[in-house]
Formats: sequence, structure tokens, C-alpha cells
Amino acid sequence: MSVSTAALDPSVCAPLPVLGQDVTVPLVTGGEVTYAALDYAASAPALQRVWDDVAAYAPYYGSVHRGAGYLSQLSTDLFENSRRTVAEFLGCRPEDQVVFTRSTTDSLNLLAAAIPANCQVFVYETEHHASLLPWRNAQVTYLNAPRTPAQAVETLERALADRDPYGPALVCVTGASNVTGELWPVKELAAAAHAHGARIVLDAAQLAPHHPVDIAELDVDWVAFSGHKLYAPFGSGVLAGRADWLQAADPYLAGGGASRKVARRADGGVDVDWHTTAARHEAGSPNVIGVYSIASACKALTEAGFDNLVAREQELVSRVREGLAEVPEVQVLSLFGDDAPRVGVISFVVRGWNSSHFAAALSAEYGIGVRDGLFCAHPLVRTLLGSDPQDPGECGAPEAEPGERSLNAIRVSFGAGTPDEHIDRFLRAVTELVREGAQWKYRTEDGRCVPDRGEAAQV
Repeated sequence: MSVSTAALDPSVCAPLPVLGQDVTVPLVTGGEVTYAALDYAASAPALQRVWDDVAAYAPYYGSVHRGAGYLSQLSTDLFENSRRTVAEFLGCRPEDQVVFTRSTTDSLNLLAAAIPANCQVFVYETEHHASLLPWRNAQVTYLNAPRTPAQAVETLERALADRDPYGPALVCVTGASNVTGELWPVKELAAAAHAHGARIVLDAAQLAPHHPVDIAELDVDWVAFSGHKLYAPFGSGVLAGRADWLQAADPYLAGGGASRKVARRADGGVDVDWHTTAARHEAGSPNVIGVYSIASACKALTEAGFDNLVAREQELVSRVREGLAEVPEVQVLSLFGDDAPRVGVISFVVRGWNSSHFAAALSAEYGIGVRDGLFCAHPLVRTLLGSDPQDPGECGAPEAEPGERSLNAIRVSFGAGTPDEHIDRFLRAVTELVREGAQWKYRTEDGRCVPDRGEAAQV
């Protein structure tokens, strides 16, 4: 997969309006500043368009599928139309199903519960924990971190060639790393999987917000992503793709909505006829507002011109990477090298700094929100930092005092709603902190590095 910006002019695509773009936050050094949200990889701010659409619908909210009233009928139409919108956004094939879930994690756990018995699962150690850990009831082969896209394909081909060719197999791979932002060779991996009789699921949590995803073009079997990373909050996600394994599996949750008919047996038991549609795995009252917010975000990105959004983001990626390269103390983390295509997710460490301390100073002294830690991808970050991938760690900051080395990193991430000023302020802040040091004292509190507000004196 590549990112092409040919014949596109980033200047014609302004940042999309998002919630919180005018929020101000206090600085420990005095005064306030507009908050620079540069943690899109964790949760992107909601698009104003999404918020407006949800607000317009909210008075008409009703339970779906089983209500005879006008609002229930209206909500049912909206819910199912949202399913069609998402299918179109993902380039689904006619026979594919779109199942609504709570998140990427929920989607992949649903698929893990639906895989056939004796299924072999192949997953790279570079995955986010959402795609690394759900396969507890399968025979799992963990693949070492590749150092080139070609090596990723070769590693998978070797592993698949060594498996039992007669049993079911599934490959799980990310589309864009939540640590490095690097794009993975999804289409080539899908071809390798299918050549060896395996299926493939794409974790698109970090890909879908930054780059068009087309199931048919990539030839993947399933795609999973989260609404809260696609500029749509409210705790909804998507699992889209082939229906056969999902139809053959027991419902992910048992309850109303998943069942088509329930009857008592003469022996006192219960017979259940389960749905074979996506409803089979959508038991309970669905999150209609969350689903609608995802559909609204899909429409907004499409109508804004996704190619132009990609082009502008690539310009921001180049500016950040070039700016960080001017600070020798900064080491940007990468699997595939400087020339690898990537989305707006960049992780780095700063020589002489504890990463939690650096992130805390960015927040407290510059009003910039980034992420520090291991980003729920512990083996990958350990590998990139040159430590043992089996070393223990936490998703948050470790117990390390300011100035002490820590086995974690700093992540800056951005997207369709990021103003140029936020990028400029971030690069200026990095340079000033490295050259001049922090202006305030910091201490560790509950595993986090925080300003020492008891110490009024600056350092």
C-alpha cells in the first residue's frame, strides 16, 4: 500500500472543523493557550459535522427494529442506512456483512470467537494489543517484527508454508502502525495468505482515519476499525467482511435481536433460531447514535475529498519529520526506514529525557497533548527501543523520575482536523525543551510525571 500525493494540492484542503478547536488550557508558566490536540491515534476529536448530525437526530431517537412507532421506524431506517454507508465507505463486496461493535478490540474479539475449531492464527509481534491478544482459543504463531515490507511478506509466506495445509488459518495484520504510522503491505500479505489457503483480517484502526480502505481492492477477508479514531465518538466500531464464519459461529452475545425465534421444548428446554444476518452478533439494543456518528464521519471524509485530506496530512508528516530531524537528540522510531510511507503517527525518544517528563512538559508549558508510554504495543516498542521484547511494561508511564531513562516513547499524532499552528508549536516546543530544558519542576505521582505545583520557583 502506498500514499500518493501526485497532482494534489494540499493548500486547497483546509483542516476539517472539529470539536474542541477553540478550547483553551492553563499553562504552569502563566496564562492560557489554545489546546493543541496531537493525540489523534488514541482518540481523534469529533468532526463538527458529526456532532451536528447527531444533534439534529437526537430528538427523534428511538429503539430500532422492533418498534411500531414513528420514531422507532425512523431510527431503524437510519441504523440500516448507516450500515450501507459504512459498506460503501469500505468498498465492501455484495456478499459482505457489516457488523456494528463497540470498538476495534470488540470487533477482533468477535472474530476470534467465530473462527472455526483448530484454526491457526498468524499475527506479528508488532500488532496493537487489540489484534495481538484476542486469539486465546486458537493455535497462535507470533511472527517476529520485519524490517522491510518485503520481509513481512516473506516471513508470513514461510510461516504459512510450514503449517498444516488442511486446517483453517487466519492472518491478522495492521494497516498502519499505531506506533510508527508506517503502512503495511496489506495487499501483498492478503495475496500470500490466500495463496496458502488462509484468510486475513485487517486492523484498520489507524488506517481508516488517514487513508481510504477498500476491502475488495485490498482483497482482505475482514476489516475492523473504531469510530472514536474516525472522528466519531460514542463507543462504536465495525467488523466488515465475509459472512460464512460469522454465520456458522454461535452469537457473540446471546439475547434479543440476535434471535429470530425462541420456543420452549417439551422437556422444558429452549430452542433458538438465530439470525444469519449481521443481527446474529448484535444482540441487545444497539448504539444507534454511535452507529450514526460513524456513518456521518464516513460521509464527511468522502465529501471533503479523501485524496486531498491524505495530501495535506502527508505535508504535515513531512514537516514534522523534517523538524524533528533538525534536533540531533531526537530519535524517531521506525521499522521500515525513513522512506517508508506512513500516516500522521510518529513516535520518538529524546536523549537525556524521560519520555513521561518530556510529554508532561509539552502539556504543562505549551498546551500540547501527546501520548507517552508503550501505546498498548509493548513488544513492538521494546523492539524499536532495542530492549528485550519480553521486558515487562505498562501502557502508561513507568515509575521513573524526571531525567531518568525510561523504556517508553513519545507519540505525536494528527489528522484531518489539525491546524498548521499546532504542528509549528509542537516543533518549536521540542526544540526549546531540548535546547533550554523545562521551565518547571516535575515529580512522579501515581506513575505519571506532573508539574510540581508545590514548588513555585522555576528552574
